[in-house]
Amino acid sequence: MLYVITGPPASGKSSWIQAHATARDIVIDLDLITRALSGPGAPQWNQNPTQLRVAHRARYAAMDAAFELCDKVDVYLIHTMPTARAMAKYKRLKARIVAVDPGRDIVMQRIAAMRSPEMERVATRWYNARRHLPTQAMPQASRTW
Repeated sequence: MLYVITGPPASGKSSWIQAHATARDIVIDLDLITRALSGPGAPQWNQNPTQLRVAHRARYAAMDAAFELCDKVDVYLIHTMPTARAMAKYKRLKARIVAVDPGRDIVMQRIAAMRSPEMERVATRWYNARRHLPTQAMPQASRTW
């Protein structure tokens, strides 16, 4: 089964996967891929753009390979803001879409504490794109920050 985990930056997407995936599953998380491709001491977030460029290519290759295995193993993919084209592909693959959203205030607090100001713009875009959708926020924060 393919699980596509969406949500604004710092919403708890990785934490959601940690709570649901097993060691046998495939997890495609750009932050983890970037850290794996970075030298010692690289930040957990706010990565170097050059490293991110390489990580994006590795992510796409991992997605292509993993999508062929969805009938054998669970695949967890973090995709913050999938395009309509990506959503159509995920629908064809019979993916379960999971939106992780502890609420705008919590997300903005987490971004202010841990992320670059650029992520505030990404979070704002995520929320603006979902204004017309029914609210399905998680009832509480995904973990204590």
